[in-house]
Amino acid sequence: MNNEQITVTSPLLPPLEEFIPYLQQIWDSKWITNNGQFHRLLEKALCEYLNVQYISVFTNGTLPLITALQALRITGEVITTPFSFVATTHSLWWNGIKPVFVDVDPVTGCLDPDKIEAAITPKTTAIMPVHVYGNPCNTKRIKEIADKYGLKVIYDAAHAFGVKVNGKSILEEGDISTLSFHATKTYTTIEGGALICHDEVSKKRIDYLKNFGFAGETEVVAPGINSKMDEVRAAFGLLNLKYVDAAIARRKTVAQAYRMALHNVYGVRILDDIKGVDHNYSYFPIFINKEEFGMSRDELYFKMKEQNILARRYFYPLISEFSTYRGLPSARPENLPNAHKMADSVICLPMHHILAGSDIERILECVVK
Repeated sequence: MNNEQITVTSPLLPPLEEFIPYLQQIWDSKWITNNGQFHRLLEKALCEYLNVQYISVFTNGTLPLITALQALRITGEVITTPFSFVATTHSLWWNGIKPVFVDVDPVTGCLDPDKIEAAITPKTTAIMPVHVYGNPCNTKRIKEIADKYGLKVIYDAAHAFGVKVNGKSILEEGDISTLSFHATKTYTTIEGGALICHDEVSKKRIDYLKNFGFAGETEVVAPGINSKMDEVRAAFGLLNLKYVDAAIARRKTVAQAYRMALHNVYGVRILDDIKGVDHNYSYFPIFINKEEFGMSRDELYFKMKEQNILARRYFYPLISEFSTYRGLPSARPENLPNAHKMADSVICLPMHHILAGSDIERILECVVK
């Protein structure tokens, strides 16, 4: 029996022979950072690919979140989700902002608009939702609430590269959206990220903030940090844009195979594609009902691990369960029943573009039997 390791994800790597000429250009120019040609080309290419007007690339996916809060001058309290990667809430903490957790939609895992208004206080200045697993939030409802109370909206779109709703990029929603280009994502620059805004003035301020606040050789206009993307990763990302559509198509095939096999398995809940949404198939989460399935999520997780199949309990534990945030009033479990239920039952199956048919069969056999 084949027992080779199946990883939960695999990076999108362009052909090495195609990357070498890019490296040769960088070596010849001796320009390896500070807004070089590949940095500029990548921003232009991403605007075209994602159908957005203004984008600024960063050295990782966390710094755009931190910078977005600075760019919009957010203070006080921000309403957000406990069902995400810790970077979402850490970005608030690093800016001296108090996160206020509200519960999630029990189907999608995205922030539940029906819970937002009750959490708003005089100190609330913004809402930071997450497009969980790349599934779009209810952006219409969130906008209505934000407009009613004069709040900014910053979308953590780390999972949502290329996602569209009725033909429109999800990145057009809110005041700012952020992306992650980490190696585990559908599209990667090895490490990297981006911030999407909607006007030239905001783009200029963001670019100042990611480069120490410099507006010229001798003028500093803001207390910025250093979060620029270097030329090697920008070139890598530029080349990877040629291959991301094929990778997404392959991921869709994997998702369809999973759905066909698991749709009627008692005790396993899956997420179907949403009508009108162009998905990127970043993840394939399933949710285990222990009583119906006959095995807990953790038992399944460790069973898969024993068979050298690396799934992931994503997101578990909730951010609100970590020591930094556990003491917040909004972190009390009774306030977050849906988020806790999802965190305790979710397991993300391996999902990437190089999964072979035999890999998918091994994974499904492990889950179904």
